[in-house]
Amino acid sequence: MIVGTAHLKLKRKTKSQIMKQAKINDKHVRARRADSRDAEVGRRVRSRRLECRLSQTELADRIGVTFQQVQKYEKGVNRIGAGRLQRISEALEVPISFFFGGGTAATQREPAGTESVFGFMQTSGSVRIVKAFHKIKNRKARQLLVEMAEEFADLEAA
Repeated sequence: MIVGTAHLKLKRKTKSQIMKQAKINDKHVRARRADSRDAEVGRRVRSRRLECRLSQTELADRIGVTFQQVQKYEKGVNRIGAGRLQRISEALEVPISFFFGGGTAATQREPAGTESVFGFMQTSGSVRIVKAFHKIKNRKARQLLVEMAEEFADLEAA
């Protein structure tokens, strides 16, 4: 009978240790998952890559990963390590601070329901129109273009 009780206590202790280890492992995994900050960095990587007219494959080749990995970085599915972010910044010819908003976007919370400008710069067409707009020096022409774009947007919304 004493042997049975000792065996039961040993069995309980083992289960308790297993449960405790599982909780520790679960916390460890949770801490390593990508979050909204990683998604924002990914949006900035994508925006800059499009601005440089690079494909995902070309960027991947420059930083030593597969294009699928670049896709995951840009979508914010996978986190980008410090060394890899350094290689990305060199490949895209921007300082690392670019991916964090130069100390402003990364430190200030955006109101719920708003997107950063990089959320809108996810297509090559968006990047092209912004670059073309920036080349227009005539202030009045720029204003007319903005008003025309807003008019188109209002028509689409209606």
